[in-house]
Amino acid sequence: MTLSPFAIKWLPVLLLAASNIFMTFAWYGHLKFKSTPLLIVIGVSWGIAFFEYCLAVPANRIGHAVWSAAELKTMQEVITLIVFAGFSVIVLKEPLGWNHLGGFALIAAGAALIFRG
Repeated sequence: MTLSPFAIKWLPVLLLAASNIFMTFAWYGHLKFKSTPLLIVIGVSWGIAFFEYCLAVPANRIGHAVWSAAELKTMQEVITLIVFAGFSVIVLKEPLGWNHLGGFALIAAGAALIFRG
């Protein structure tokens, strides 16, 4: 299957965003179920993470045609912060303070440095 240059550039961003939603639930979703035994939580998290890998691996494979590995990793980290911030507020009902937002902004500034070049 041949993808257009537009798809090769932006499909990885969409796939990484979707993969991060799965991974955030795998890593942090169990915090809503603290009475569930740890081994069960680990098994469920692995099952969720399988779908994350099914999206992240193609994202990186396709994206590496246009983005460097460092750019793909940076993109993934920024997407992770955005997804996590939403998850934290919406699912975990934990507020984000100015210190969280300031820290995220500094990470975003570092990401911008990666893409400058």
